[in-house]
Amino acid sequence: MRYFKIIVERYPDGYVGYPLGLKGVVVGQGETFEEALADVKSAVQFHIETFGTEAFADGTRTPLTMPNHLRLKASTQNT
Repeated sequence: MRYFKIIVERYPDGYVGYPLGLKGVVVGQGETFEEALADVKSAVQFHIETFGTEAFADGTRTPLTMPNHLRLKASTQNT
């Protein structure tokens, strides 16, 4: 099982999210926090499907597992 920390930042015109621990540029965006989070999760999945385990920054070959929920720690939702 593989988890990625996803950073979602708020900007005047919406939200931008990106994961930590992947090689290359992977971002998602949306008008809301939830839209940006869903978009970046989709981008991570596409990135892994395209580049396989070569996409992992640490060089491991652990398969990707994306939790299918929006439950996040309150401290991660700072605005």
